[in-house]
Amino acid sequence: MHMSGESILVVILVGIVAGWLAGQIVRGAGFGLVGDLIVGILGAFIGAWLFPQLGLHIGSGILRAIVNATLGAVLLLLVLRLLRGGRRWGRG
Repeated sequence: MHMSGESILVVILVGIVAGWLAGQIVRGAGFGLVGDLIVGILGAFIGAWLFPQLGLHIGSGILRAIVNATLGAVLLLLVLRLLRGGRRWGRG
């Protein structure tokens, strides 16, 4: 996957928004605001890669980017939570 500098900047900015949204959706992950933002940026890269691979196209333009990034960040937060173990799902 080749991305231009502008594309990477957009993914990072969308990832910051997505990280905040994912942190609100997945309560109790225990990463805090900065951690959720980093997870959001990583989730943006995951979403930008994963959903087109699966043939899922939700929305268009910036809306699609935010939805893909948020879903990627939520998936990443859930996987990290499973790997950390020991915490109950409903705790914040």
